[in-house]
Amino acid sequence: MAKAPSKETIKRATIADMKAIGTHKPQYNRLIDIYAELVHQYSRLTIEFEESGYQYEVATDQGGAKKSPILASLETLRKDILAYSDRLCLNPKSLETVTIEAGKKSKLADALSRLE
Repeated sequence: MAKAPSKETIKRATIADMKAIGTHKPQYNRLIDIYAELVHQYSRLTIEFEESGYQYEVATDQGGAKKSPILASLETLRKDILAYSDRLCLNPKSLETVTIEAGKKSKLADALSRLE
């Protein structure tokens, strides 16, 4: 049985990714927490879906078939994850619209660096 990555693992990886592209600020951590939880849920449900043999339909009381609840949950989580990844600038399309302030120093840091 495959194991889904923990919420903390996802959170640390997300923060590392955001730092690498220059978009992380500590103020985003609450949003990152929610994003990490969504990705964790998605991973767990994906494993369950695989283990069920990718059962995408379930029988109804009327004798018909409808989309399985796990598949509906996965689809909703995909949309939510995409929305949060846009806000966190974790995909190429959203990153194109952001101006990153790289290497911006405070006046004090700039003055101290000139003393060396």
